[in-house]
Amino acid sequence: MTTEPVRASAGWLALREPADAAARAEDLVEELRPHLAHDRVTRVHDLGCGTGSMARWLAPRLPGPQHWVLYDRDAALLPLAAADAPREASGGARVWVETEQRDITRLDPGALAGASLVTASALLDMMTSEEVRRLVDTCTAPGCPALITLTVTGRVDLTPADPSDQLFAAAFNEHQRRSSPAGRRLGPASLDAAVEDFTRLGFEVLVRPSPWRLGPDERELTKAWLHGWVGPACEQRPELEDLRGPYVRRRLAELADGRLSVSVHHQDLLARPS
Repeated sequence: MTTEPVRASAGWLALREPADAAARAEDLVEELRPHLAHDRVTRVHDLGCGTGSMARWLAPRLPGPQHWVLYDRDAALLPLAAADAPREASGGARVWVETEQRDITRLDPGALAGASLVTASALLDMMTSEEVRRLVDTCTAPGCPALITLTVTGRVDLTPADPSDQLFAAAFNEHQRRSSPAGRRLGPASLDAAVEDFTRLGFEVLVRPSPWRLGPDERELTKAWLHGWVGPACEQRPELEDLRGPYVRRRLAELADGRLSVSVHHQDLLARPS
């Protein structure tokens, strides 16, 4: 079950971390807390941790001592996650963090035995249907909740509107669904697939919106997102290349003038044993 590597640079992950933190659905944390109250130490397994932003966001929102295991297949990111790991939970309890270099698509369900919570972020849309099914099997094996945040929906709203917006959006979504050695990625359909798989296994699933809100106050992230959105769209549909330069220049001029705002829609998912 090997896919072609999809790797995010540490610079990109650092740039997006504040937007991720602002977007995640806080009310799902409230829904989660009662399921963790019985554990003396909350054992959290974070799948595809990157530089550890999920742990930095969530650990201070959960009470009591916590032991986090952060998994990623990119060995270059794990030292960064360890160096900037959270040290205190809500109320000042201690947080321990360890890292493991692993391909999470190859985790045996038994690897998470004893987990109190499984988490992941910005992950599902890069997976095939088989990988999502395997991930859900792994997450549900310990019989604990799973919190999976920031899965793209395929919807992007730009203000002011531009005639080329929908062309680039459609092409980008096609690129998200491109084939890999493991099969065709699900892209924006991945969250629905995960909901179906969790429900099939008897878990209750809650879904909440978690959009990025970008604009002049997030100028560098907005620029990076724009280039990272238009580039794959043109790769998918080369006929858009002639529109690319003028479109990006218009959008960057609007950003510089303080007129451009962007909503990049995501959804968060909490699955918990019924």
